[in-house]
Amino acid sequence: MTANQVALWYLVAAIFFILALKGLSSPDTSRRGNLFGIIGMVIAVLTTLAVVAHGRIDLIVLGMAVGGSVGAIVARRVQMTQMPELVAAMHSLVGLAAVLIAIAVVNNPSAFGVADPIPLGNRLELFIGTFVGALTFSGSVIAFGKLAGLGKRFRLFSSAPVVFPGQHVVNLLVALAMIGFGTVFFLAEDRAWTPFIAMTAIAFVLGVLIIIPIGGADMPVVISMLNSYSGWAAAGIGFSLNNSMLIVSGSLVGSSGAILSYIMCKAMNRSFISVIMGGFGAAEGGASADTGEKTVRSGSADDAAFLMANAESVIIVPGYGLAVARAQHAVKEMAHKLSAKGVQVRYAVHPVAGRMPGHMNVLLAEAEVPYEQVLEMEDINSDFGTTDVVLVLGANDVVNPLAHEKGSPIYGMPILDVHKSRTVLVNKRSMASGYAGLDNPLFYMDKTMMVFGDAKKVVEDIVKALD
Repeated sequence: MTANQVALWYLVAAIFFILALKGLSSPDTSRRGNLFGIIGMVIAVLTTLAVVAHGRIDLIVLGMAVGGSVGAIVARRVQMTQMPELVAAMHSLVGLAAVLIAIAVVNNPSAFGVADPIPLGNRLELFIGTFVGALTFSGSVIAFGKLAGLGKRFRLFSSAPVVFPGQHVVNLLVALAMIGFGTVFFLAEDRAWTPFIAMTAIAFVLGVLIIIPIGGADMPVVISMLNSYSGWAAAGIGFSLNNSMLIVSGSLVGSSGAILSYIMCKAMNRSFISVIMGGFGAAEGGASADTGEKTVRSGSADDAAFLMANAESVIIVPGYGLAVARAQHAVKEMAHKLSAKGVQVRYAVHPVAGRMPGHMNVLLAEAEVPYEQVLEMEDINSDFGTTDVVLVLGANDVVNPLAHEKGSPIYGMPILDVHKSRTVLVNKRSMASGYAGLDNPLFYMDKTMMVFGDAKKVVEDIVKALD
């Protein structure tokens, strides 16, 4: 295959990747977007195999078979509630791949079409690709541990911010040391293994230091941020390998991840620069809800069914509890029965509901909930004041009125204004706080009725009561 043919096929693959991103921007076209992404990746892989056809293609195919088999097994076994952990794990592998490729290039540049000794331009690309890849790997490992709840086994994986005195100064010094060793590697005339290895090791440490002070409530932003980092790591290595496909696809992932991070920051009232630099989860001196003795009004599934059946409008707010219970199909059946009784039913989705962007949208799409019934926060928030009943299923922080109180750790975070509706039904297993670790005043309001229990069981009981 000639160089022009390779460039042409890579261009075709890049177009499919762009169409994939466009398709994934809307639930209506998301499946088509996934299909475009698959086609683009198949074209890119086949073209790359054609480029290296005269090499050890048998080892490449063997590696693809092993990796593909492992990926297929994991994909079939992973639960929807484990998707955030899976995404973090995938990001870590992309970062590690970038580091390993950089090490291979430094060891034998001629095998990758790079001059020996390595030119300054390639050294700069290797420097950037390596440290971004190392940051992505170690940071994603910490994010995985936090999302998987491994904090009881290892302190660094705690969902609460892990902070220590002078943390930002330490991070700055570590970053300067990494840049210093990277500069030595960049200016060296030989292989310069010592500064290269030192730079890489420090970058791994810095990835840990950046993520550990971020609390569990901010993890959706971390996921999108690491997604962006993994893309830029791939693009940096693409420059070193002179591979236009890696450059284009990495840039697409990096830029789209950065845009998503910005959207998430707006949804959580966070500073985008603070997210990039890390440590934005360690807010100090926040106010919280009064933890004194309070009265909670609880009811049964039959009570909830009666209230919703006699309402004109109902809004369902899905949260992580719905995902854990896998209650989305039961919820759709409940909504269908309510609609048959003349009740207007809609769903309100917060941008960071669950533990990753789009988590709730995927769950509802899996149950084939009509897209027109699923509304984003900015489209439905103004309707809560005129809504008869709101059913909150396992959501906590995204409906917490503390976001409107100055001094609260989540002050300024846009929330679903559930507390403005006429009646609020909240389904939870217990009165435990959400991922942010804050009590929720919504649960103690006179208009609120708690319905305790597993979300799927409670909704199924509501469905029976509606018959």
